[in-house]
Amino acid sequence: MSFGLISLPWWGYVLVALGFTHITIAAVTIYLHRCQAHRALDLHPIVSHFFRFWLWLTTGMVTKEWAAVHRKHHARCETEDDPHSPQVRGIGKVLLEGAELYQKEASNQETLDKFGAGTPDDWIERNVYTRHSALGIALMLVVNVALFGPIGLTIWAVQMAWIPVTAAGIINGIGHFWGYRNFDADDASTNIVPWGILIGGEELHNNHHAYASSARLSNKWYEFDIGWLYIQVLQRLSLAQVKKIAPKVQFDWAKTRCDLDTLHAVITHRFHVMGRYKIVLKRAYREELKKLRRAYHQHGHEIGALKQIKHWLHLNADELQDQQRQVLAQTLEQNQRLQTIYQLKHDLAAIWARSAATQEQLLKSLEDWCHQAEASGIQALAEFSQRLRCYRMA
Repeated sequence: MSFGLISLPWWGYVLVALGFTHITIAAVTIYLHRCQAHRALDLHPIVSHFFRFWLWLTTGMVTKEWAAVHRKHHARCETEDDPHSPQVRGIGKVLLEGAELYQKEASNQETLDKFGAGTPDDWIERNVYTRHSALGIALMLVVNVALFGPIGLTIWAVQMAWIPVTAAGIINGIGHFWGYRNFDADDASTNIVPWGILIGGEELHNNHHAYASSARLSNKWYEFDIGWLYIQVLQRLSLAQVKKIAPKVQFDWAKTRCDLDTLHAVITHRFHVMGRYKIVLKRAYREELKKLRRAYHQHGHEIGALKQIKHWLHLNADELQDQQRQVLAQTLEQNQRLQTIYQLKHDLAAIWARSAATQEQLLKSLEDWCHQAEASGIQALAEFSQRLRCYRMA
């Protein structure tokens, strides 16, 4: 028996809990994340304030605090200053104590002052949502119990746990630790699964870090971002306006030389380029590592160290310790082809890092890189170079 205003079968209460939590996830991903933190879209005041009100009821999170913590995460990603990096703090810490890490950073006034600009600062924000953030949670408890009776307490508990578990724990933890990567972003971000439904599209976290200001988190044809679906519906209803989405990679297969259009496209899609580099050359890496394994036997090295070297090959030099760099350098000396693949990867990344160079200088560097790759004698490198020349802006 319900003892509340609404009586439902057991599965009805499950659907209510899932519905309430899904609205919360939609509010986080559409309003807090894509709209407020990254300015990827504008929302109609009615929609914006509904999300603010709903988040006050179901999470007690303050818009300025959430946006500031998240912006700092992007600015200081995978460093000691990152509020919740599992690469720095450990996956267990972020998974189990993600909410505590968020609360600690949200109470840092320096973070709020530096990263919290442009968030709502009206009367209701100052005097209700921020000043009495816990009041909304208490009100939600009263409403749930009044509507559904004692089972409303369980629904409320699920609501209170949903964001700490899914966002603070899973996205901030697993989303920087395990999964697949479409883009070789300058961090450890991963896509957890290609179907962003349960957590509103936030599962596609590597896509987001590659193009942080994009309102759409899906990128490949097989990926689905339910948050983007909701945004499109809001846009059709004139309740949202998308400002930016990630550009799609385009090719001109008739190109045989690099031009300025190629240069601009390669720099724009640099994370995609480096991701493709790893995929295309995976077979070449595997063949050379077999030779390396035989060399290890001959020189008496431990085969277990080979797994570490395979990992080091995908890191930048500044991400390695001095001893690791020395071991990697000695290993590369034993295999010229592997050294060529490794060096050309860093040479390619260095092209768009030359911020002081002119367009003509960068174009020449890109064309020279293609010549080196095609003259390397490594078929995978030559094929990658020929594809690279075909990049073009949309």
